[in-house]
Amino acid sequence: MNVRRTLLGFLLFAASIVSLLALPSIASAQGCALCVTQAAQGGNRFIEALRSGILVLVFPPMAISIGLIYVSWRKRNSFRQ
Repeated sequence: MNVRRTLLGFLLFAASIVSLLALPSIASAQGCALCVTQAAQGGNRFIEALRSGILVLVFPPMAISIGLIYVSWRKRNSFRQ
């Protein structure tokens, strides 16, 4: 049983590494020419608004994810028999 759990953990780790290596190619495709042009033509106020908008869109999902991980970590032993 212990070998099976170790093998499953290793396979999950390997799958996560492979998926993370695939992400940069996907992420670099998101910078369309129109967005880059609009950001370059905008003034300082536009750039600051863009940065704050990015922060507003990033932090709530990250906080929710961290909260779910924390709750599942705290409750991990309550489901074992």
